[in-house]
Amino acid sequence: MNPRPGGPDGPEDVDAAFAEIVADLEREGLGAGLTEDTADITDISEALAAEPPPSPDPESAPAPKPASDWRTADVDWDWASASEEEHYVPPDPPPLPRLRASTIFGLVLILIGIFLLAAPALIGLAARIATPLALIALAAGIGWLVLRMRQGPPPDSGWDDGAQL
Repeated sequence: MNPRPGGPDGPEDVDAAFAEIVADLEREGLGAGLTEDTADITDISEALAAEPPPSPDPESAPAPKPASDWRTADVDWDWASASEEEHYVPPDPPPLPRLRASTIFGLVLILIGIFLLAAPALIGLAARIATPLALIALAAGIGWLVLRMRQGPPPDSGWDDGAQL
């Protein structure tokens, strides 16, 4: 770009280039029907500006119609006619599996850790002794539960090729 105002990138050249592009497009016939459409739009805008719109009466005004009918239903939904028997009732969830002894041991370690952090004075421990013990119990309980997690499907699930619906 040339910073001079009269240079090749100056405003005079931009206007001339734009006028040349428009002239080329008009020679090719692009925008031939555009002048008729703009005349219609000008007539409509002049007619709307000439007379003010009448103020609508709220009691006698009909309900506004949607711009297109393809989004509306043919019949309004009657919520009163829907019966209680027609709605979906999900099945009861399966029962929780029984806790194994190792799971109970991990949960007990976590509860001991929480108790030692919250109220060590109830069992006569000082906070400087109970805090490290609580952190060790919490870490051991969480570690125990993570290490004992099942890897894979339950043993009674049968063969599975991984397909899902």
